[in-house]
Amino acid sequence: MIKCVILDDELLAISYLKLLCEQIENVEVVKAFNDPKIFLNEIRDIDCNLCILDIEMPGMTGLQVAELISDSKKIIFTTAYKEYAAEAFDLNVVDYVRKPIKKERLVQAFEKAADLLNNSQKKEFIEWNTNIGKSTIFSEQITYIKTSEIDSRDKDIILKDGTTIVLKNLNFKSLLEMLPSKDFAQVNKKEIIALSSVKVLSTNEIITTIPTESDHFLKLQIGDTYKNQLMEMFGK
Repeated sequence: MIKCVILDDELLAISYLKLLCEQIENVEVVKAFNDPKIFLNEIRDIDCNLCILDIEMPGMTGLQVAELISDSKKIIFTTAYKEYAAEAFDLNVVDYVRKPIKKERLVQAFEKAADLLNNSQKKEFIEWNTNIGKSTIFSEQITYIKTSEIDSRDKDIILKDGTTIVLKNLNFKSLLEMLPSKDFAQVNKKEIIALSSVKVLSTNEIITTIPTESDHFLKLQIGDTYKNQLMEMFGK
């Protein structure tokens, strides 16, 4: 699923883009902005993986905005002017779509974005707001993830060395999209396990390699909804 945010100083252009996006499968417009400064203040806290940026805007261009966020978001530029193309691609963006935008052309741009997201290096790590500030957590260091007991909107990530990092306000669906699908599986409504941490898999239970305070190993109950997927991942 592509979750995109639109930035364009023209409200009519935003409405038209949203209308086009609604007609394209696996694309969701999470939010739209007509002010670059407000966009930059909020974008790091928004659950999205793609930004559609207009280039010509008063006060700050889309190119300037892209320089600040291209490390964490895929970008599609839209513009009525062809002279920005070279500059745009210097920023390693997904695509450069000329206005007036046609649905077929936008579909092509989204297909490119989907390919890049599926093979993105971002799958090797998570970047998110945590209890210790904006953090980068490498997926190979993660052993186990569970819903926080303090606030169900937050998720506790347990690392190999026993450290716990709290991801703030992030649902499991979005979290799984950030992680390598071959390396992690949801076990039940409240828990995700790194497959490398699984020691024993039975019909209803997983015994992990994660030690507990009582000198035993963490056991997870498998929810009915997740059984088939887990068995497939282990070739059963």
